[in-house]
Amino acid sequence: MAEIAEPKPERETAPTHYTGKKEVYVRDMFAGIADRYDLLNSVLSFNQHKAWRRLAVRLAKPTQGAHCLDVCTGTGDFAIDLASAVGAKGRVVGSDFCEPMIRNGLHKTATAVAPITMMVADCEQLPYPSNTFEVVTVGFGIRNVAHIQQAVSEMARVAQPGGRVVILEFNRPLQRWYKPFIDFYLFQVLPRIGGLLSRKEAYTYLPESMKHFVSREKLSETMQNAGLTDIQVHDLNFGTVCIHIGTKLPRAKETV
Repeated sequence: MAEIAEPKPERETAPTHYTGKKEVYVRDMFAGIADRYDLLNSVLSFNQHKAWRRLAVRLAKPTQGAHCLDVCTGTGDFAIDLASAVGAKGRVVGSDFCEPMIRNGLHKTATAVAPITMMVADCEQLPYPSNTFEVVTVGFGIRNVAHIQQAVSEMARVAQPGGRVVILEFNRPLQRWYKPFIDFYLFQVLPRIGGLLSRKEAYTYLPESMKHFVSREKLSETMQNAGLTDIQVHDLNFGTVCIHIGTKLPRAKETV
């Protein structure tokens, strides 16, 4: 059963292409598409999102029996891949601040290899003790938070010393010649397909959120500011998808 946390107080944030508070806008938007979220992910990514997550898990190298956390988990796909990696003796927590998304993932996560606890939680104020998880992940969700540095710092806080923080996210393509093709798909094709299958507003927001998201270099800097080291960036799909991995510094050895 999912644990339902009390909603956190809302915080002000500067508006971009939406009006009002970003966290309220994003929560309401995803609540409106929760029932068709999985279908839309597969259709709009040509089913590649599954391979991207599996690669991110392999790069994170969770050990058998490890405890892992996936924030902005949506319906729990990343959490399920983590569960397969850590095995039956492991434990995975999937958290998201949008309750309808969590509820739509309960039937999938119930049959995972490792136990998965799905709960409602804000990634900017994670309700978990520090130094708890061997791997902390977020897949296609960090660009949706109101305060990216705060969210990444929280992910680093709850990671174990020596543990990994993994961010799988869209980004702008590296090759200039590829950008017009990507922009045509994002701004012309994707909203139309999304509108046919669900709410067009959500799939107008998606390309805009990618356009305004920080660069891969800035995201690496954000991870460093959160106390992570050995930052690695893996570009996929001509750089339109990036995997960032950072390691939390191990505790210093005590001297006698």
